[in-house]
Amino acid sequence: MTVVMLPIIGFTLTNAFEQQLTIAMKNELKAYSYSIFTVAEVEDNTLLMPDVLLENQFNISQSGLYALISPLNNIETIAANEAVQALWQSQSLLTLTLPDRLPTPKVGQTLLTSINLAGSQHLLYSFSASFSDNGQAFPITLHLIKDQHALLAALNDFRQKLWTWLLLLMAVFICVQIVWLLWTLKPLSVLTHELALIEKGEQNALDAEYPAELQQVTKQLNTLLVTEESQRKRYRNALSDLAHSLKNPLAIIQSQPEISTGANEQLNLINQIIEHQLKRAQSAGQSSWHLGVNVKQVVDKLICTLEKIYQDKQLTFLREIDAQAIFKGDEADLLEIIGNILDNASKAASDQVLVQVVVENKTLKITIADDGKGIDESQQANILSRGGRADTYEAGHGIGLAIVNDLVSSYQGTLAINRSDKLGGAHFMLVFAA
Repeated sequence: MTVVMLPIIGFTLTNAFEQQLTIAMKNELKAYSYSIFTVAEVEDNTLLMPDVLLENQFNISQSGLYALISPLNNIETIAANEAVQALWQSQSLLTLTLPDRLPTPKVGQTLLTSINLAGSQHLLYSFSASFSDNGQAFPITLHLIKDQHALLAALNDFRQKLWTWLLLLMAVFICVQIVWLLWTLKPLSVLTHELALIEKGEQNALDAEYPAELQQVTKQLNTLLVTEESQRKRYRNALSDLAHSLKNPLAIIQSQPEISTGANEQLNLINQIIEHQLKRAQSAGQSSWHLGVNVKQVVDKLICTLEKIYQDKQLTFLREIDAQAIFKGDEADLLEIIGNILDNASKAASDQVLVQVVVENKTLKITIADDGKGIDESQQANILSRGGRADTYEAGHGIGLAIVNDLVSSYQGTLAINRSDKLGGAHFMLVFAA
């Protein structure tokens, strides 16, 4: 606003000052014209003027103030651009050459224009009047010419000082506004920083001091964080109790000697369905708030465990992981997703398992590949489906992939299965919003 208003004020003041200078100059020339008409006389249709005028500038050559009287042939109309026929001119004008034509207004009217005289700009004030000589009209036009150097110098000086102070004032206002904005918006910057730390998992609540306008918001956010966390814990505890309460009766039924093989298979299927649905229900994918989880720490933890489990295979785990990569979700879900795929890759691999984690174009990409037999294209979609059976997978890829697919979908992510160009085995690509 300041950047717009101050220049407008500057232009307005400059125009007003220029108009006032022009009006003052016009009034000055009008006063000179009255002093000249006072000493002018007409006798026998001849204009009589004194040799020396009271205003001394008219008597000094090239003084910057000049006077000229010319006849006005047509009183009713303006004879614009009529050739100059001097009846009288001041001594200050003797060494100068006037333009061939000068404006001549009607009797009783004035004109204020500008002309170029001796290479510089001059104001031209023309005033037409009519004298009476024995009852006959004697119309004339008085031309007063004044050098504009003083006017232009005053105007330029005013402009320079005005714009200097306006620019200085504008700079001060801008600095004050910037400081004021930084001071007033600082709590928002702090809030943004704290929210980023919470998303990265480096902070659990908003701890900074905030002004009264933001305290209600931060309080509600902290309440949301605490409520969400406690609610997830209650759900998981309740689901864990449900799982145990269902598994024990199933185990007792399966231990009965009279249970047929077909019934036992159905009980195993029920057990798998319960496990699958419980894991889906425990997912935090639909949570209204996600705390960030460092992916590298989770991957390192899983690989450390798998190296012990598959120690006899002497697998080599290749890692290309961005240490700053953050998964915006629940750590238990990330462990379930990567753990299932890594476990299957370790079972299927001959010697090497590759884990790549990168963040690009605001997406988190997790790639897990092995040098095993891979997965046929005809089976890739089937192993991710809800009804996929364990006997439809290649060796090393279990039913947990259906659970992984559901967890990935709950975070609006994608899971793609291909063949690894680098290792030749299965290639799993997970993509999430970063």
